[in-house]
Amino acid sequence: MKKIITYGTFDLLHHGHINILKRAKELGDYLIVGVTGEAYDKGRGKLNVQKSTIERIEDVRSTGLADEIIIEEYEGQKMDDIQKYNIDVFAIGSDWKGKFDYLNEFCEVIYLERTKGVSSTKLRSQNRKIISLGVVGSGRIANRFIPESKYVSGINVNGVFNPNINEAREFGKKHELSFYTDNLEKFFSKVDAIYIASPHLSHAGYIKQALGNGKHVLCENPMVLTEHDAQNLYDLAENKKLVLMEAMKTAYAPAFNQLMAFIKSGAIGTVKDVNATLTKLTSGPLRELSANEAGGSVTEMVTYPLLPIIKLFGNDYIDIQFYTWYKNDIDLFTRGIIHYKNAVGSFKVGLGVKSEGDLVITGTKGYAYVPAPWWRTEYFELRFEDLNKTQKYFSKYEGDGLRYEINEFLSLINNPERNYMKINRKESTTIAVIIEKFRAGINVHYLE
Repeated sequence: MKKIITYGTFDLLHHGHINILKRAKELGDYLIVGVTGEAYDKGRGKLNVQKSTIERIEDVRSTGLADEIIIEEYEGQKMDDIQKYNIDVFAIGSDWKGKFDYLNEFCEVIYLERTKGVSSTKLRSQNRKIISLGVVGSGRIANRFIPESKYVSGINVNGVFNPNINEAREFGKKHELSFYTDNLEKFFSKVDAIYIASPHLSHAGYIKQALGNGKHVLCENPMVLTEHDAQNLYDLAENKKLVLMEAMKTAYAPAFNQLMAFIKSGAIGTVKDVNATLTKLTSGPLRELSANEAGGSVTEMVTYPLLPIIKLFGNDYIDIQFYTWYKNDIDLFTRGIIHYKNAVGSFKVGLGVKSEGDLVITGTKGYAYVPAPWWRTEYFELRFEDLNKTQKYFSKYEGDGLRYEINEFLSLINNPERNYMKINRKESTTIAVIIEKFRAGINVHYLE
């Protein structure tokens, strides 16, 4: 008897899941289906799973395709199960191609072609709609976005738009999307929401067109580069009752939000200073280093260090001063000092310098310290004069962290009455204002 095994979350069971089970079943005589348990889903960063383990097991059983159903509860269980059940073939969807090649040591590994696009007919009848999402752009961040989206239940990336059809085709085939196109009208007709990962200068235009076509928008940071664009686009989104959200992954990271909650609750007293640094050494013909594409340290990086400053001190600062080093018409290093009535915030960003990328929040009772890279917050300390009172906190930051912003985006779409965002309209607009001031040369002091 030839035994086959496959695994999945199988949340909101749909046509694509059933096709995978059918294809796996056809490979042998006996099919074992591993359904991931709730604790394991949470531990591996799978977000927004809507059905319980028991419900998902019953859904798989109802297909009549599984000869046996088991629960996947821990990392490495696949290897154990293959040996325990004398498995001949491990089968999994082709979107995981290469991921499980290590299992070839124990059995044959087959990647099954997945159903491109998800049939949501059954889901709609149950009032559980899967959001169809399209990606604008096909560069580095877009390539990280697709695998991260697989960890959020209830959303499916179906297509990509790029004005360069060859790049769109390559990206679509690489990620096995149901369509690719260089036609915006066609693109909007096939999706419910879009993620914008194109160059900075194109963001405002794409956002306006998407909102005009009734699509929710998640846009990479900086979302826009001027106050005018920020205000107008947020007004448009509100008038059309659509979600417009800036994709700044740190803002949605569990540990960062835990840190903000501690600080705002008074854990270190009254905060008087926030100092955040983000630098990296960059070279080569990259967009980040192109003045014609709004490159530079501020436009590329400043959203992140501004985040904790604005979160803790607000949007009404008195004055801001920039100290910057320019080369080839872009800033390779910029330090900013933001003066508030009762506090000060400072940041350092750089594409041509390297510094300790930490975050220090200074209070009247103690201080918070987040080690580099602080923007990927998963560990922080609250430190006090009495060293014995130091408190350490850890919250896992899964993968590239994009899943947290995707989950927030989905939650806002599905709960239109919920108006809270982890980075809201005022905060996003304040960031755009600061970027605009810098680009206009306001209070900018140049270093040689």
